[in-house]
Amino acid sequence: MRYNLHGKIFRSVSNTENGEVGAETRFYYQQTGDLVTATYQGGEVVSGHLMATMRPDGTLDMRYHHLNLKGELMVGKCTSTPRLLPDGRLRISEEWQWLSGDMSSGRSEIEEI
Repeated sequence: MRYNLHGKIFRSVSNTENGEVGAETRFYYQQTGDLVTATYQGGEVVSGHLMATMRPDGTLDMRYHHLNLKGELMVGKCTSTPRLLPDGRLRISEEWQWLSGDMSSGRSEIEEI
């Protein structure tokens, strides 16, 4: 199912230990057609950006980069799957992998606020 993410704000609700996004991180999404972008910051993230294309099934093929508090520029890729919560908000489940640093992978979830 496809969702409109334009103008939505999300917060992290879970992440694996090797991730840098946490409860203080906020994501500000924009969408034009199948192009989805966002800025994010907070917690370990000084400033970040992401860009994704929405596939016909509604999943997002995403690339992201951010500067962390250690002064490191981190880069990664992610497949994100939005779903509707019972109260009408969106939750996005993410399968991600660093393309910098230790190249590890993980799972996280963000939720609309």
